[in-house]
Amino acid sequence: MKFGDIFLKVFTFAIFALIYGPIVVMVLFSFNSSRFLGAWTGFTINWYVKLFEKPEVWGALYNSVVVAALTAVISVVFGILTAYAMVRYSFRGKGVIDSLLYIPIIIPEIAEALTLLLFYLLLGWGFGLGFTTVLLGHIAYDISYCYVVLRARLIGFDRSLEEAAKTLGANEIQTFFRITLPLLMPGILAASLLAFTLSYDDFYKTAFTTGPGFETLPLRIWAMARKGGVTPELNALTTIALGISMSLALLYQKFSKK
Repeated sequence: MKFGDIFLKVFTFAIFALIYGPIVVMVLFSFNSSRFLGAWTGFTINWYVKLFEKPEVWGALYNSVVVAALTAVISVVFGILTAYAMVRYSFRGKGVIDSLLYIPIIIPEIAEALTLLLFYLLLGWGFGLGFTTVLLGHIAYDISYCYVVLRARLIGFDRSLEEAAKTLGANEIQTFFRITLPLLMPGILAASLLAFTLSYDDFYKTAFTTGPGFETLPLRIWAMARKGGVTPELNALTTIALGISMSLALLYQKFSKK
């Protein structure tokens, strides 16, 4: 084996260890019986039990799931309509609109969060920040991702199936709901999972667009870290959030391959 190959493997392993090593340590120490993080003293799940005795954690988890679910549904609906119009029809300004739809993906998330806050203040919503403003901010961001996924699915779509349905007497609406939509379902599920995951994990836009009384899981994790530092309860909460995110990511990858 050449020296260059050995060096490349060692370098790759070091990069992965640097990225994923702290995550593994965090998950392991969430089951440590000691409150101190310096040494492993035994296995326990007490930190998870104590964690879910706190109502603010349940409330933050509930808020995250509700916002993410609504974001996924609304973003996918708009993503389907937008992708269908952009792929199937030609109109003036189509290229400009297509470019604009990629802007939320390209610009830094913190810049988008700040512009959302300024927009809400301009509308006079500064004292009404909460569930609605967070939801609107997540939808505005996730529509672009849903559009990209569904547009790729529509471009590779076999339109002869639609033509066959129309030949057999189906109108445009019947063809869309009975032929087009079912064949788009893998892309719809992939886009839904992607939108849910992005909304569920989002911190910047939520922090900038929320108000007193509404907190999501990423904000609860941040509040616990800022108040008490790294604790076993925080490791347990972060492990739960990580497990949910990884499960959704694996499901998204599965449907994307389809």
